[in-house]
Amino acid sequence: MNITPITEQEITQLRAETIGTTQKIHFNNAGASFNPDVVVDTVINYLREEATLGGYEIEDKYRDELNNTYRLIAKLINADDDEIAIVENASTAWGIAFNGIDFKPGDEIITCEMEYVTNIIGFINVQKTLGVSLKIIPNDVQGNFPLDVFEQAISPKTKLIAMTQIPSTAGGMIPVVEIGKIARRHRVLYLVDACQSAGQIPLDVKEIGCDMLSVTGRKYLRAPRGTGFLFIRKGIQDSLKLLFMDGYSAPTVSLHDFKPRGDARRFELYEKNRALTLGLGKAVDYALNIGVDRIWKRIQYLATLLRRELAAIEGITVHDFGAQQCGIVTFSAKGLENALVKNKLADKNINVSVGKAISTLIYMDKNHLLNNVRASVHYYNTEAEIQVLCTELKSMLVS
Repeated sequence: MNITPITEQEITQLRAETIGTTQKIHFNNAGASFNPDVVVDTVINYLREEATLGGYEIEDKYRDELNNTYRLIAKLINADDDEIAIVENASTAWGIAFNGIDFKPGDEIITCEMEYVTNIIGFINVQKTLGVSLKIIPNDVQGNFPLDVFEQAISPKTKLIAMTQIPSTAGGMIPVVEIGKIARRHRVLYLVDACQSAGQIPLDVKEIGCDMLSVTGRKYLRAPRGTGFLFIRKGIQDSLKLLFMDGYSAPTVSLHDFKPRGDARRFELYEKNRALTLGLGKAVDYALNIGVDRIWKRIQYLATLLRRELAAIEGITVHDFGAQQCGIVTFSAKGLENALVKNKLADKNINVSVGKAISTLIYMDKNHLLNNVRASVHYYNTEAEIQVLCTELKSMLVS
């Protein structure tokens, strides 16, 4: 498919619509991206109206816009809007899905080495409390996920396949579409953590073939912190346990029984931040208007450039593996603590983060990494900003 690149004129305009780009060079998009100004204005304006006219009254006024957030999310991932629940973050979304599964002693979970710490804690919990076993499929020596080894690991006891598509502290990717084809062939539940994926790469839950998918808003979607969503395929919603309920999630109630809603909003509670919900919707709309396929093309270009420039610096080691890599670029500088590198760059108004071993525990332990420097690019970053980063790193290494 021929994808039209984001032009330099568009980049200039997108940066003009993002006040943060005038203050900092921001390479911490895998932590939290700069919000577009329109997202910030949407949240603030709603809160101002709420403060002067009343919370319930303003909710009624914006009911159509609030409901439209579900439709926008559904469009983003090619789902139906009754398959979307809006929650506070990806960990909440993942936990609702995972803990809703009716695990039994002897059940098996299959995962990858890129799993996030929250998910690993969930696996350990059901191991300890329910006698569920865990199979971890490591990447091969080139850093690629071995689909043949994975399929051979599936057994009649396999209850869940859980995969994180893009890890927190590495630049590689897990082939979730190919895994989904295998999961469907074996009729095994499939949960995808797309925390770092949404807004960075095109997502199509029908193509992926997943039953559940968890997302945060603050990262590549450029939404406010405290936003996220959960996709749960319509056909499995009734099979998942509800972890909490109120009159919104279960609106049909008698003194002797109750009935959950007939859509994915059964996994929500009534009370949530409506201003942030609108902000999430505006951020999704912003990404859709640009085109996520175009965003992904731009991110791949910038990440490839950054890796190439870093690899050319004597004393810098790039730690990313695998045939397909994302906008997260991880590296270390010889003789310098990674936290020191982060702090020195911060002094120069350059934001990066330190990727901790706990965040992607299996991968980091396998590769003997205690931590690394994580520089994550987004479409609004520029080639010039990459050159500034590399110049500052060179200066550190010779000082």
